[in-house]
Amino acid sequence: MFKKRVVFQASCMGMLLFGISLITLGSVAPDLKDKLNLDEIATGTLFSILPLGILAGSLFFGPVADKYGYKLLMSISCILMFAGFEGIAFTHSKNLLKIFVLLFGFGGGAVNGAANALVSDISDTNKGANLSLLGAFFGIGALGMPLILGLLKPQFGFEVILALVGALTSVAGIYFLLIRFPPPKQPHGFPLAGGIKMMKDNLLILIAFFLFFQSSFEGIFNNWTTTFLINNISVKQSNVLFALSSFVIGMTIMRLLLGSVFRSASTQQILSYSFVLILTGISLLRIANNLTMGVSGLVLTGAGLAAGFPVMLGIAGARYKELSGTAFSFVLFIGLTGNIAVNFLMGVIAQNFGVQHLITVAFVELGAMVLLAVVLLNKIKIDKE
Repeated sequence: MFKKRVVFQASCMGMLLFGISLITLGSVAPDLKDKLNLDEIATGTLFSILPLGILAGSLFFGPVADKYGYKLLMSISCILMFAGFEGIAFTHSKNLLKIFVLLFGFGGGAVNGAANALVSDISDTNKGANLSLLGAFFGIGALGMPLILGLLKPQFGFEVILALVGALTSVAGIYFLLIRFPPPKQPHGFPLAGGIKMMKDNLLILIAFFLFFQSSFEGIFNNWTTTFLINNISVKQSNVLFALSSFVIGMTIMRLLLGSVFRSASTQQILSYSFVLILTGISLLRIANNLTMGVSGLVLTGAGLAAGFPVMLGIAGARYKELSGTAFSFVLFIGLTGNIAVNFLMGVIAQNFGVQHLITVAFVELGAMVLLAVVLLNKIKIDKE
């Protein structure tokens, strides 16, 4: 029999590794450019391959987890991440580097989805709160990797640091083989009819498109905030990464609070307060003329975005207890597609109209999220009656 506490800790370990992996490529991109003599197009290609790998891993994990369980899935995914870390660290081939980045992204996407579905499965109550605690470990990993590189790279070089962090993923993969996980939910075959029906579920579609805007909102802030701060608020280059970290700090702290202090708050209350925080944050960024206002806006925006994934995945997990992996694959795939599409759109907007329209896009995204949340909560209320 599996132990919920041990399984939850294993899921947190997986999410921590995903947070580390997602931020790694951007953190070492300048080193890779120098080492392999990459131009801007080659570097941009790597940044495109990573989300494609994550997208593929997110789509793959669900049906596999439902039919075969989580043990081998999470273990093999960690081994793929290990191969990616080591390959990125030591390869001298531009073509092999692309393959390692793809493996890296695929393993990370599968671990992310599996960890979320696993916590949903073992949570009889308060799924959203438990998923919020899980999500906090993503933030810790995302914040920790740049810090580790900053402190240790001068002494050891980025290759050694990547290799050592990669070794942690292999240790995690071995650990996952040694502990007990919940049994497969569909061991006798994947119910095709149930999967097709899921794709026609209006509630699940609403969740998926809420995450479309949620994921893309996070993505444009992670990718475009530094340029926005430099161009529009005249923030010094040395302060930009600190300012961007404040966005992740706000999100991480709020997820810890959602999993503890606000554990019993209703979905409607959580989303309402989240939207107020986002509105306040992006409004501050709109009028910001110094670093303090910019950081304050980023902290509030990050805090407001903290609840989106945990709350929506909690609703999806409660609705599809026997097919939670497949349900999560569906909504995460749509969400990550939004991240890629809107980031591309933001690039077009920034090039043709200026990066200051990052805030314009943020207001549009917030409006879409509020509208979808109102419709979604109303549908849940009707379904209960």
